Amino acid sequence: MVSEWVVDPVNEAPTLGALAAAARAGDSAAEYALLVEAIREGYLLHYGEPRVLDGLDSDLALLAGDYLYALGLERLAALGDLEAVRELSDLISLSAQLHAEERASGAIEPLWLASAVAVASGADPEHERAKQALRDGRPEAADALRVATRRRAAGAGLGDELERAAEAIDFPASRA
Repeated sequence: MVSEWVVDPVNEAPTLGALAAAARAGDSAAEYALLVEAIREGYLLHYGEPRVLDGLDSDLALLAGDYLYALGLERLAALGDLEAVRELSDLISLSAQLHAEERASGAIEPLWLASAVAVASGADPEHERAKQALRDGRPEAADALRVATRRRAAGAGLGDELERAAEAIDFPASRA
C-alpha cells in the first residue's frame, strides 16, 4: 500500500490534464484530465519530483510510476480513444528514450505540451514528423515540436490552455 506516502499536491498544477481534456473529450473531460494527470504523476515518479506521493524509495517509486502509467492508459482505452492511447504511449516511450539518452533537457516540456494538445485536438502530420525527429535525435526536433504545438493549439482554440499548462510546468509561454 502506498497510501501512507500520499500527500496534498504542492508542486505543479494539474493543467496538462485540463489542456488534454479541453477540446474533444466532451462528457468525459474529467476522466481525460484525471488519466493524463495519472500519467504525468507516473512520469514524475520516474524522472522528477512527484506531486502526490512523497518519501517513496526509488524501487517503490518506479513501481508506482509504472502503475500510474498503466492506470492512465487503461482508463483511456476504456473510453475507446485509441488515437489518444497511441499518443500517450508515444509520450511515455519517447520520454524514457530521451532520459536514457540524456537528451531530456529542453525536449521534455515541449513533448508533454505537444502530447496534451494532440490528445485534445488530434495529431496531425506536422506533429508526427516532429516526434519522429525527436526520436531520431535531430537537433531541430524540440523547436519543430513547439512550432507544431503552437499551430495546432491555435487552430483548435487552445492557446490560453496551452499557455497555462506551459506556465504550470515551468516552461515559459514564450517557449511553448
